[in-house]
Amino acid sequence: MSDTHARRPNLYKAWPAGYNAISAMEAAVAESGLDQLLIELVKTRCSQINGCAYCIDMHTKDARARGETEQRLYGLSAWRETPYFSEKERAALALAEAVTLVSETHIPDDVFNEALHHFGEEDLAKVMMLIVTINGWNRLALASRTPVGGYISRFGQHATVAAGG
Repeated sequence: MSDTHARRPNLYKAWPAGYNAISAMEAAVAESGLDQLLIELVKTRCSQINGCAYCIDMHTKDARARGETEQRLYGLSAWRETPYFSEKERAALALAEAVTLVSETHIPDDVFNEALHHFGEEDLAKVMMLIVTINGWNRLALASRTPVGGYISRFGQHATVAAGG
C-alpha cells in the first residue's frame, strides 16, 4: 500500500461521541422534510468538489436507489450547463458550491438570497445544515481514507454497481 493510500485510524471509532454528534445532525437533515433527491444531489456535488470518492460512491448509489436519473448524475458537475435541474435545485447547488468553497467565495449575497427566495428561512437553514454535514463527512472520510467501492445503498439493492463502485 503506497503512502497515499496507507491505512489511518478509524476516527469514527476513536471518538464515538463525535461520530454520534455528526450522525445526529445527519439524521436531523434526513428527517427535515427536504426532498430526498435534492439531498442526494447536494451531497454528491459537495463530495465532487471536495474530491471525496467514498461519499461520491455512496450518494450516487443512494440517489439512483431513490429514483435519480443517470443523466442528471452525470451532468451534476456541470449543472449550470444543463437543462436537467429546476431553479430550486440550481439555487441549492449554487449555495452548496459557495459554502463548500467558503474560503474562496465567502458565500455571495446573490447566491444566498436566491436560495432564500426558493427555500424560505426554515428550509434554507435545513439546506445549510445539509451542506455543513456533508462537508464534515467528506473531511472525515478523506482524513480516514475510508475504503471506496463497497458501499451498498440502504434504499435498495439495485443501486449497487458491480465491484469497484
